[in-house]
Amino acid sequence: MILGCIGDDFTGSGDLANTLAKEGMRVVQYSGIPNQPAAQDVEAGVISLKSRSIDPGEAVRQSLAALEWLKAQGCSQFFFKYCSTFDSTPQGNIGPVAEALAEALDAHKVIVCPAFPGTGRSIYQGHLFVNDVLLNESGMQNHPLTPMTDPDIRRWLKPQTKFDVGHVAARDVLQGADAIKNALAREHEAGKRLIVVDALQDDDLREIGAAASGLPLVTGGSGVALGLPANFRNAGQLGDASSIWQGQGGPCAILSGSCSQATRGQLAQHLQIHPGLEISAADVINGKVCVKSIVDWVLSADGLPVVYSSADPETVKAAQGQFGREISAQAIENLFGNVAKALVAAGIERLIVAGGETSGAVVEALDIAELAIGPEIDPGVPCLRASNTLTIALKSGNFGAPDFFAKAADLLAS
Repeated sequence: MILGCIGDDFTGSGDLANTLAKEGMRVVQYSGIPNQPAAQDVEAGVISLKSRSIDPGEAVRQSLAALEWLKAQGCSQFFFKYCSTFDSTPQGNIGPVAEALAEALDAHKVIVCPAFPGTGRSIYQGHLFVNDVLLNESGMQNHPLTPMTDPDIRRWLKPQTKFDVGHVAARDVLQGADAIKNALAREHEAGKRLIVVDALQDDDLREIGAAASGLPLVTGGSGVALGLPANFRNAGQLGDASSIWQGQGGPCAILSGSCSQATRGQLAQHLQIHPGLEISAADVINGKVCVKSIVDWVLSADGLPVVYSSADPETVKAAQGQFGREISAQAIENLFGNVAKALVAAGIERLIVAGGETSGAVVEALDIAELAIGPEIDPGVPCLRASNTLTIALKSGNFGAPDFFAKAADLLAS
C-alpha cells in the first residue's frame, strides 16, 4: 500500500475510493480500522470513520489510530478526506484532525482543498461555492448538524486549529504545478501550515495533485485526489488495476436519512412512481414505528420502495427543539441501521442509502469490513460490493442526479 486515506464518513470515503479507482489505483475501502494487514495488491487503502460530527478529541483519537495502521502497511503519503462542503462548525473536527495528522507526520505545506468541480464545488479567493452561489447561500446554512454560515474556508478553519492558515490563490493555480509549489513554499516560509488552495476545474485539481508529490499529508474532498495517482504511476509504483464488477440482481430497498436539497428533490421524483414510507424522529422516539413494521412494509411493496426521514429544515429544527439535536439524530440513525440489518436478513440484495450519517449507521449495523469498488453511478458515488450477496450504494446528501435512486438500482444489478 502506497497511499493511505482516512475519511470522516462512509459516503465521502466511497467517493474518494471511486476517484482513486477511476484514476487507475487498486483500492479497498475499509469500514473502520482493520484488525489485520491489507492484501498485498492494495495500492490505496481508504479507512472509513464515522467521525465528522463526534467530539473533536474522539475524532482525533480515531484518526491517529487509523494513521498508525496505514503507516504499518507501508504508505508513503496520506490523505485526510472530508466533505466537499467542508461540513463542520467553528468547534468542528476538520481542523483538529488535520492538525493532529500533520504533527504526527511532521507535515508542513498541508493542502486544504475541498473543491469538487464535478459536483459543482469550487474554491475562489478562499471562498467555497456550490455551483454559482456561495456555500452559505446553497442550503448548507440549514444543515441540521453542521450549518455552514461562512463561505470563507480560511475563516471557518481558523478557530479549529492553532496553526496559521494560508492561501494559494487561483492566479497561481492556473499557472500549473510549479507555480503552486512555489506558492506553497511562500506560505510555508510565512509560517502557514494549513494552506487553502483555490480550484475551479478538474485540470486545477490535477495540477494541485502534481504539486503535492512528496508531501506527507494532503487534505480535502475527493476531487484533489484526482492528481495523486499520476505521481505514483510516474514513479513506476502502480500495477494493473483492472477488475471485473459483478452486480446483484435480487430485491432492492432504499433508505434515506439525508435532509439535503438534492436528496429531497431525488425523493420527490422517485415517489412519483415508487412507494415511500416517511418516518420522523418524533415517531421513532415515541415508539409509533418499529423495525418490524418498516421491514414488513418494504417486503410487501412493489417497485423500488423507499423509507425516508428527509424532512425540510423547519421540520428538522422543530424535532431538535423538542427532543434535542443528538437524541433526534441518534434515534433516526439507530432505526435505519437496524432496519438495514433486518432487510438484508430478509433477503434484500441491493441497498441504496442516502446521507453520510445514515450510511455510517447502516454500514456499522451490517458489520461490513471491506467494500469493493464498482462502476460510478453519479460523480462521487460508486457501486460497492459488501458481500457475496449484497451490493450497496452510499450517497452523500448533496450528490447525485434527480433520477439517482432508479439509476443506482439498475447499476447495482448490472
